[in-house]
Formats: sequence, structure tokens, C-alpha cells
Amino acid sequence: MITSKNLIFFTPKPSTSEGAFLLDTGISAGFPIPADDFEATKVSLDEELIKNKNATFFAKVKGQSMIGAGLNDNDLLVIDRSLQPENNKIAVCFIDGDFTVKRLKVDANGIWLQPENPDYPIIKITEENDFMIWGIVTNVIKKL
Repeated sequence: MITSKNLIFFTPKPSTSEGAFLLDTGISAGFPIPADDFEATKVSLDEELIKNKNATFFAKVKGQSMIGAGLNDNDLLVIDRSLQPENNKIAVCFIDGDFTVKRLKVDANGIWLQPENPDYPIIKITEENDFMIWGIVTNVIKKL
């Protein structure tokens, strides 16, 4: 496990279960749906959330800089290091000795790390920064 002031990283443990039941009729958030003919199949969250097992890591969010993107303190991020960074993607970055999660803003003038909370500053990446895009966030898992 790796810990920084903004993220706590760990590798996913292999699952030995066959998955949990999935009600594939959908759950209505409006009017109730009759439960007469639903089918239950098994679904593996490993298969749904992890596309490249060897390049996927989990990290817990520490802080509030990304609340506007729905990433809250203690949420669990699924990070894929095999994906190419792109403008507007949410990325885990290593900058000047620490990890952070921010939205990438890339254009002809440079790279910025954009928080999703107005209380936090935008970070302009310069040649003086020790900087690496470590991985791209693909999913977030929340506890209710």
C-alpha cells in the first residue's frame, strides 16, 4: 500500500467468488416496476470494472477537491494505467513528490490540473514540476 496526502493506493485482491446476483430488469427510480418476471444472473465486479488487470489499481480519495465531479472523501477509485491521458479525463497524477486526482486540461498552451471545487486552485504544469500522469480514473465506488 502506498499513501500520499491526497490518495491511498492499493492493488486489487483477486476475487474467488463467482459474483453477485444482478437483477437485469433494472430498478426504477420513478414508478415501481412489477417484479413478476425478473431474471437474476450473476455479475462479477472484477469483470465489469477492471479491463486490464495488470495495469489496474485502487485508491481512496482524501480531500474535497473533486466533489464537483462526484469524487468525495473516502470514495474508492478504479485507476487504469494502460489508458492514454486525454483532455478532460480525470487522472491520478504525481506532481512534485505527491499524488493528486484532478481533471486534465490539455491544449496547445500547456497542461493544467483542474479541481472540481472552486475552493482549490488550478495547477499549471511547468518545466520546473516533477510531473507524471500516473493513470486514468475509470470508475468510482461509493459507500452510502
